Amino acid sequence: MRTDLIALGYQENWLDILTSSFMRNAVIGGTLVALAAGLIGYFIVVRNSAFAAHALAHIGFPGATGALLLGLPVSAGLAAFCVGGALVIGALGKRADEREVATGTVLAAAMGLGLFFSSLATKSSSVVTNVLFGNLLAVTHQQLVSFSVGVVLLAVVVAFIYRPLLFASVNAEVAEAKGVPVRALSVIFMVLLGLAVTMAVQAVGTLLLFALVVTPAATAIMVTARPAVAMVVSTVLALVSVWAGLVISAVLNVPPSFAIVTIVCAIWLLVWLAVRSVGAAPRPVTTGHGAQHTDDRVDMG
Repeated sequence: MRTDLIALGYQENWLDILTSSFMRNAVIGGTLVALAAGLIGYFIVVRNSAFAAHALAHIGFPGATGALLLGLPVSAGLAAFCVGGALVIGALGKRADEREVATGTVLAAAMGLGLFFSSLATKSSSVVTNVLFGNLLAVTHQQLVSFSVGVVLLAVVVAFIYRPLLFASVNAEVAEAKGVPVRALSVIFMVLLGLAVTMAVQAVGTLLLFALVVTPAATAIMVTARPAVAMVVSTVLALVSVWAGLVISAVLNVPPSFAIVTIVCAIWLLVWLAVRSVGAAPRPVTTGHGAQHTDDRVDMG
């Protein structure tokens, strides 16, 4: 392969790059996104909402391209469609199977609209590429402010609804019988997911979002069945992946999204192989509300 086709290479000025202002914004922005992913990722896995998380990123695409056509901030359009799509999915689907159908329907409609908007936004192809693949190095101060507000909002709401949301996530039928507002919690959770996806898309893009929002949580659940511990482990994994990915991108001149996702997936694979070699079996889990089932992912005790 010709050397001019190879972009990968050691950069001698990597320390200068790491101490630059744009890298500082990237570190802060990546940290905030990792915190948001850690807060919401555990519930995504437990509620079997991985498809919804992936779909919301694509649902936000027409919002971003539509904002371009109207001369509005891309992040505003992205947030509007992600949160709007989340509200529709949450309202239409109370159970996992219902959410799958609602998610697929909303996704199909959004992707059709996104294709139409993208064909009109030919002069802004670089922005469209950033939406698809992310550009953490281009995070602005305004985006950092919005990220900070989003993380605080996520933390406050998750702390407030943590117990009922966990109960509804583990066993929606029993939770509803006990008087837990399952549908309302589903809508709230989907809105929180929409906010987290809006942030994560700007870091790693639509096509790579799954790895940052879902994979660290899936890895953490293989390590521990305790929800609080799993959320902490998931957050730590996301943070380490973002920080290490940014360092690697500065040293080796590779896109940050590629480095971050590669690290996340490598950690997941190593943990999966380790767990598989040990052969740990699922164990009974008691929800604390009288319901008991076998699951190696959740320990409500």
